[in-house]
Amino acid sequence: MSAENIILETPRLALVRWNAEDVSLVHELHAATEMVRYYSDPTPWTREKAVERINSWFDEETRFGVAKYKLLDRHDGRFLGRAGFSPFGEPVEFELGYAIRRDAWGKGYASEIAEGLRDWFFRKGIANHFIAFTHPENLASQRVLTKIGMRDRMPITIDGITCATFEFTAGMR
Repeated sequence: MSAENIILETPRLALVRWNAEDVSLVHELHAATEMVRYYSDPTPWTREKAVERINSWFDEETRFGVAKYKLLDRHDGRFLGRAGFSPFGEPVEFELGYAIRRDAWGKGYASEIAEGLRDWFFRKGIANHFIAFTHPENLASQRVLTKIGMRDRMPITIDGITCATFEFTAGMR
């Protein structure tokens, strides 16, 4: 893990920039039905979809200074998933999102990286608030979002699914 690629470190985790060779990691992460069951399109990702998404994250970082990044275990470098922010809607709001490998669930990684990203977002001065949304049945993610201090906001409907929606504004802590 080279220092110039590190975006954020927490006690156990590191967020780093993707590289073109990481397409297989993104594909593997989202190729299982269990990993995409709460997405608006719950179809497992193809390799082509993984290429499209990783390219969109490169573009988002260039355009907005934030993206979804590769999530690694700081101690052994193991790939754990992805996390970060993406632009959403017009006017643009920044949406916090993460996906953790199934074999890493239940270890507190989602809460740790979400809290780290919350603090990083405001330290970097990206915007005065960010949002997050989840499928209405994704109670685990909803618990993570409330645990880091996010508050309920008017639901957003995406592809016909009314999503539980949360917001965090600078100074809320």
